[in-house]
Amino acid sequence: MSDLSTQLLRQKLYIDGEWCDADSGSTLDVTDPASGKVIGTIANAGAIETTRAIEAAHAAFRSFGYTTSEDRAAMMRKLHALIVERREPLAQLLTLEQGKPLAEARGEIDMSAKYILWFAEEARRTYGDIIPSPWRGRQILVTHDPVGVVAAITPWNFPSSMLARKIGPALAAGCTLVIKPATQTPYSGLAWAQLCEDAGFPNGSVNILTGSASAIGGVLTSHPLVRKITFTGSTDVGKLLMTQAAATVKKVSMELGGNAPFIVFDDANLDRAVEGAIASKYRNSGQTCVCTNRFYVQSGIHDQFVAKFVEATRALRVGSGFEDGVAQGPLIDSKAVETVEAMLADAVAKGGEIALGGKRHALGGTFFQPTIVTGATPDMPFASDEIFGPVAPIFRFDTEAEVIEQANATEYGLACYFYTADLGRTFRVSRRLEYGIIGVNEGLVTTEVAPFGGLKQSGVGREGSKYGIAEYLETKYLSIGGLNG
Repeated sequence: MSDLSTQLLRQKLYIDGEWCDADSGSTLDVTDPASGKVIGTIANAGAIETTRAIEAAHAAFRSFGYTTSEDRAAMMRKLHALIVERREPLAQLLTLEQGKPLAEARGEIDMSAKYILWFAEEARRTYGDIIPSPWRGRQILVTHDPVGVVAAITPWNFPSSMLARKIGPALAAGCTLVIKPATQTPYSGLAWAQLCEDAGFPNGSVNILTGSASAIGGVLTSHPLVRKITFTGSTDVGKLLMTQAAATVKKVSMELGGNAPFIVFDDANLDRAVEGAIASKYRNSGQTCVCTNRFYVQSGIHDQFVAKFVEATRALRVGSGFEDGVAQGPLIDSKAVETVEAMLADAVAKGGEIALGGKRHALGGTFFQPTIVTGATPDMPFASDEIFGPVAPIFRFDTEAEVIEQANATEYGLACYFYTADLGRTFRVSRRLEYGIIGVNEGLVTTEVAPFGGLKQSGVGREGSKYGIAEYLETKYLSIGGLNG
């Protein structure tokens, strides 16, 4: 790593503008998933430190919440510039703790910068309304105020950009934050504290805690000064947080699990479909909530697609994220590998065939071969559970109605993809698929300018776009009388 990457690797808590240890002195090890080696430690915070961070955020909100949108936008533009300036060391830090290829890490840092710049611009566009009054001598105004203290909890698979999607709109709206990054990838989260400090955000506006998820989360969801919870992670944890937050009626944004189908109709451009399949399935070793979980290929082109997909997948190079040309890094930990192995064993027992891969990689550790399974059936876990690994199960289908029914047969509704050359089918199928994000003839669709979020048990609310900042605002209605003179 570069010297600046080492400087950005902070191992303490960040509360009210100060770097500090946990009161207990307790620490947790952080491991490089590529080598299995310990790369550092982090403070193991609990309820005491969380309460202190919330109080600091609340105190900061009393002034930060009344700053002008122009002042907040200026600080955010400075934050954007710092991310761009430090792109390479931030990417190296991300690859070190998460394992993804450095090229992907650079892309994630770029996306983080884009979210910050987008919301710097949106800070000045939280428009209200003047509504024609039904009464003489009155004026009706609608205004928007920042929610207040926001608790943000993020996962390990995109430890920088997941935070950008929360920090950006929260600060743009005038909110202050208490942030809990994942313990597997805390350093990218802690780097945000240094970035925000250098950008001029006031003490207490951004606080970052590492440590026990249950201890920190329990306080964040129950403390009355926290007015909003924003979480990205599993549906089960999201349900728990929503239940806990209900006692104090907090606003919630939940970006939860997914089980994305990827449908290839027989009129699709096969080369384009294979290119999209590779991008959608194997990015971040399949460890994304919007990556393809199930491939549905129409019978007429099934065998052709499989042959091309196998050929393209075989060309993927597996290795350390710091090596040139690597397309897939390690899985995050041994539990992730065991989950993938259990799914594959079940599939084979039920008649599935391994067309490619299917085993731990010769590199050892948590590296796993890019894998394709044909003959997938609805009774396999692939059909209902997130894989979160480099495994592509392929289902065969015959009719449009059949595949829509199978694609929707899940509790999730985050992302889906389909390939067709038929314009009528494009709109017909899009309308019937029960997903918040739909890629048509595209395998990568995430952008800061469009709303990100799901239907059904994939979550509540949206991130990114003009819709993202609304999640951090409260709406007020003012009825002003006595205007007749």
